[in-house]
Amino acid sequence: MAAKRVALLIETSNAYARGLLRGIRSYVRAHGDWSLYLGEQRRGESAPRWLPQWQGDGVIARIETAEIARAVLASRLPAVDVSAARHIPELPFVETDDRQIAIAAAQHLLGRGLRHFGFCGDRRFMWSNQRGEHFEQFLRGAGFACQRYETPARGPRSWAADFEALIAWLQHLPTPVGILACYDIRGREVLDACRAAVIRVPDDVAVIGVDDDDLICELAEPRLSSVIPNTHRTGYEAAALLDRLMAGEHVPPGAYLIPPLGIATRHSTDVLAVDDPDVAAALRFIRDHACEGINVENVVAAVALSRRVLEIRFKKATTRTPHEEIQRVQLDRVKQLLTQTDLTLDAIAHRCGFRHTEYMSVAFKRATGQTPGKFRGQVRP
Repeated sequence: MAAKRVALLIETSNAYARGLLRGIRSYVRAHGDWSLYLGEQRRGESAPRWLPQWQGDGVIARIETAEIARAVLASRLPAVDVSAARHIPELPFVETDDRQIAIAAAQHLLGRGLRHFGFCGDRRFMWSNQRGEHFEQFLRGAGFACQRYETPARGPRSWAADFEALIAWLQHLPTPVGILACYDIRGREVLDACRAAVIRVPDDVAVIGVDDDDLICELAEPRLSSVIPNTHRTGYEAAALLDRLMAGEHVPPGAYLIPPLGIATRHSTDVLAVDDPDVAAALRFIRDHACEGINVENVVAAVALSRRVLEIRFKKATTRTPHEEIQRVQLDRVKQLLTQTDLTLDAIAHRCGFRHTEYMSVAFKRATGQTPGKFRGQVRP
């Protein structure tokens, strides 16, 4: 049987897209005999000239412009979209879950004790708009406001004018403030604006981006924290859907959303914005030792307060109890190990400070609505 010919209209110029391509490659190695056509292209670039004459079997594309949409429709080939722009609603599209990305970022900043928040986006991109809306909505539900700064969707964009406007916005925010940037490049722009305005990061402004683009995040000053999208699984699932389409199976159109893997914490959010020094010390102790199997009594001993006083002050400063904070840190580590390793559940429970695997599983399901096994199956193809 001849290899299926599949065109990949995906840019190779950024870490997110390269993660998609790695996921597609993994699917092909495991399940398919495909001949892949991939040209070097940038985001939003014109449709390749060879596509109208190309005799292929299917397409996976980031359809971010009307021109690419027309080219994909004109090919009359089975296609799967890996963009949030949704230029062709009748296609299935596989994308990172922007709601879950926004929630992960909000919870990360709330966990730093921050009570003021901002979102820095770009109205040209639907995924940016969605992340901003979900971020603001989640914070509103938690009792906090969110101020937004976004470049306009239309009209010429002057980098210099945008940079000055961004500085002015930052200077008028209450501090300390936690800011979600719609993606890492925008996050780096926020850090640059803070440096130009002599605003301290992370003390006055804590910044988190999205995509965990290693080079952008590590070369930023200070290094940029970022939400880690599961691009590998996104690409893998897109390839699986296309395989079904090429086999003649009906695949319903609409969204197939992939949750993020977690947070890559770097210096840009390394802050504890808690006025109470005893609570700040308790938070630091929990973060340093939660996965060693500590309990609330260990925290009480570390800060030399009575348990009742600590719990009252801790709840007032963080909206959580010390026990809830210990378990939150433990479960974040459980998610990381489920996603990034092949360790057994027993080994993960041991490394995360749970005495019994069963107790870890119950706590995990209570917090996430899923068993650890189901979670691992969803985040890893």
